Amino acid sequence: MKFQIVTLALAASLFVSCSNTTTTPVEPPKYDATPYSFDAKGLPVPKLPVDNALTQQKVELGRMLFHETMLSKDNTQACASCHKQADGFSDIRQFSIGVQGLPGKRQAMPIFNMAWHTDGFFWDGRAPLLRDQALRPIQDVLEMNETLPNVIKKLSDTEKYRFQFIRAFGNDTINELKISLALEQFMLTIVSGNSKFDKMNRGQTVFTDQEERGRKLFFTEFDPMNKVKGAECFHCHGGTNFTNNNYINNGLDDDAGITDLGRYEVTKVKRDWATFKVPSLRNVALTPPYMHDGRLASLEEVVDHYATGVKKSISVDFQMQYNLQPGGLKLSEQDKDDLVAFLNTLTDADLAANTAFGAPK
Repeated sequence: MKFQIVTLALAASLFVSCSNTTTTPVEPPKYDATPYSFDAKGLPVPKLPVDNALTQQKVELGRMLFHETMLSKDNTQACASCHKQADGFSDIRQFSIGVQGLPGKRQAMPIFNMAWHTDGFFWDGRAPLLRDQALRPIQDVLEMNETLPNVIKKLSDTEKYRFQFIRAFGNDTINELKISLALEQFMLTIVSGNSKFDKMNRGQTVFTDQEERGRKLFFTEFDPMNKVKGAECFHCHGGTNFTNNNYINNGLDDDAGITDLGRYEVTKVKRDWATFKVPSLRNVALTPPYMHDGRLASLEEVVDHYATGVKKSISVDFQMQYNLQPGGLKLSEQDKDDLVAFLNTLTDADLAANTAFGAPK
């Protein structure tokens, strides 16, 4: 009798123990179409894609993919590897190094305020839409060197991605279109609009005397006839996002020195010979080196180029006419320092600190 009682107690104990270790079933994810509240950070509200309305779950999926190393062939590199948040979502190396240890052909462009960019993406504009741009580095042999079918398989084999695609799109079917749309959504949300320049415009701060001198030079035309000193930067770097979204030849090389034909390789139109997209100057102090080939290491070198270093070629932009004159824009060393001081006011410290843009926990 005593033996039976002990046996029953042991069985009950084992039953309770097994019951306590039973895994609670995971509730299946559900489609969530909650809209994403786009924050323009005080900038004019941009035209967002009407065929890819932002939702919280699609933006989150895009963030996961942006930081996902499975998008590369050897699972070591993500989009964020060459577009680091601390560096204004750019790469401070002259050329990014891909999974095979090979350098890229051009300097990595910064990724922020993409919602205000028009007329194509990349230095040569070969991607018409941001969703087109999103897939190209994955397949580029010099970058992530992966195939889209392989990426789709790797993501499909991962429960967290199957679940997130359900939340974002309503089912766990993963394809390249969904990947591109999610990446586009996340990149559209990376907004920078809280620099000292922005705060000054809102009346929240004031410029130093040097910064104000630099601002005036930046937005003033050079007029040798009336002896008006100006740096003429605003012609190409004007507007809310400090770019005109055009493609120009800014006189880095003469005809004999041109080796990269830029947008011409895409359009085959003669006027596009050796022209490149004008980048935004927001956060420019965070994104060295400069120019499409990263040849200029500092803002001081950039200012020197435009002051006296512009070279003549058949496609150099007509707005460089005064830069090409003997003595260039006739800027003093103090003028150059003032311009650099102003350019530093375009840095938005919030961009690097915003956890919404970082890797998911």
